Parts: sequence; C-alpha cells; structure tokens
Amino acid sequence: MWHLVPTATLAIALALVSPGVLRAQDAGTTSETIAGVTPPRRIVISLTERRLHLLEEGRPPRSFPVAIGRPGVAIPLGDSRVLRKRRNPIWHPTANQRRENPALPVAVPPGPSNPLGKFALDLGWTAIAIHGTNEPDSVGRRASGGCFRMLPADIAVLFEMVPVGTPVRVVSGSAVLPSPQPAVAVAAATSSPPIPAPPPKVAPPLPILPDPRCATAGAPLRRMICTVPDLAALDGRARGLHQRHLAALPAERRDAAAYALLQEERRFDDRITARCWVRRGMEEDPAVAAAAEACLRDALSVRLEEAKRR
Repeated sequence: MWHLVPTATLAIALALVSPGVLRAQDAGTTSETIAGVTPPRRIVISLTERRLHLLEEGRPPRSFPVAIGRPGVAIPLGDSRVLRKRRNPIWHPTANQRRENPALPVAVPPGPSNPLGKFALDLGWTAIAIHGTNEPDSVGRRASGGCFRMLPADIAVLFEMVPVGTPVRVVSGSAVLPSPQPAVAVAAATSSPPIPAPPPKVAPPLPILPDPRCATAGAPLRRMICTVPDLAALDGRARGLHQRHLAALPAERRDAAAYALLQEERRFDDRITARCWVRRGMEEDPAVAAAAEACLRDALSVRLEEAKRR
C-alpha cells in the first residue's frame, strides 16, 4: 500500500521499475560495505520468493512472507533503508489512487479498516513501506499497490527488532543468505572416547483432522475442499494444528480458545465465499472449478501458515 514520504528522502532513493522490466540486483555495494562495516541487522526482500529475510549478525536468518506489487504496479528494486517507524499509522491514499478510485477518503485513521495495519516502516523510496495489512490472505501474493505487506504478527516482530537506518535491499531473484558457520571442534581434555551425539530430533508429522461437516456439505466451495485431495489435506492440517493448540492449553482457557477458533473458522468461510465464489451447479465447469481450486489453495495455504505460528 502506498503512503507519502517527504521528498527530501529522494536523495537516497533508486528508480522504480515496472514488474515486466525488473533489472538484475545492483552489483554495487552499500555505504556500510564500502566502509568495511557490516550492519548488525539488514533486510533483504526477494520478489521471486515473495519473502522478507532479516539478517542479524551472529544469528540465523529469519524469513517472513510478504505481498508485493500487483501486476502492472511499479516495484522498487535495489538498496534503501528504514527512514521512519510508525505505530498505528494513518494511511494517505496517493493522488493516483484517488483518481483511480474517487471514493477513497483523503486519509484513513488507525483501526481495522486501515490498509497499513498497526505498524509501518517507511523506506527511502517515495510512498513505499513495509507494513501490516487488514487483508492477511493477500500476503504471499502479488496484491499490493507497490509496498511490502506482512502478516500482522510478523510486522509486529519486525517493527520491534529493526531500528531506523536499517539497510533494505530488494532483489528480483532469490535472496543470497549467509551460510551457517561450521561448528568449531574442541580437543578432548582426556583420552576418554567421545560421547556420541544424540540423534537429531525429527519433527512429528502435521496431524490431519477431517472436517466433520464434509458428510453433509452443500456449499460448492466446502464440497470442493472436502473432495479435492490436496485441498482436503491443507484444510485437515490446519484443523489438526488447531486441535493440538487447544490440547496444550490449560483447561480454564480451553473453552474460550475453542470459541475463538470457531469464530475464526466462520470468518474464513466468509472470506473464501467472497473471494472464491462459485454459483451453485457451476462447479462442474472445468474452467470455473480450476479457478476456484486455485483460489482455495491460496487461502488454505495462508490459513495453514497462520496455524503453524499460533
């Protein structure tokens, strides 16, 4: 989503290019690397991966999904930095956005209808930021007006971790991340035989919990989720994780959490009904079914990722 950044920041801004003509990553180095100093934190955003990587000195990289500019929207590329941090930001639609949609207000205050969410990191490119969103299903897709949208929980973490001045690089291809440092071998103080390392822990497979409504599902989209194997697996894994989350809670909190999950499921059903709508009886049309399945797959994938972070 676009917002206004003072024109004085143009001194460090790079040109915006359209998605169809994205150039290769700038081979030049930033001022930090020219001076021989690596900043303690830096951000790399990959347009191909649609992910933001936070690189910290002495720690493994952290990665978050982002939404990037929708087709036809200019996307910034190259080097910039965090110029300003805003908590509960006000969204100011640009003049172009208001020309395209005259119904847009001059400004949107903080709240559930604010497209920037609760946190925004303004970058050196005019009207470009890393920010939250009130449309979490759009994260991971080409859906923004040029900014980089993050899930509400992810932007809250990033906002607290990066200071003003943090370098930001946007690349068209995959991000080049630092390799993990090899472990340093320490000589044994005695001649005792080495103690064998414990076997690596293997994460248990994600539980798959079927939807009890499948036996009587009447809505086209719900029937599609129940009958298409990969959609049913995505839906079942999210349900299984929700059940695992509930089981781990103290008994006094379980009922409230179960009710919250039920409300969340109803909101999810409302969202897919609005986004992936299929007229009853038309799901037999191959083109209609393919479009609906792709839409549902995106929505269920986002829901599963949210369940993993719970």
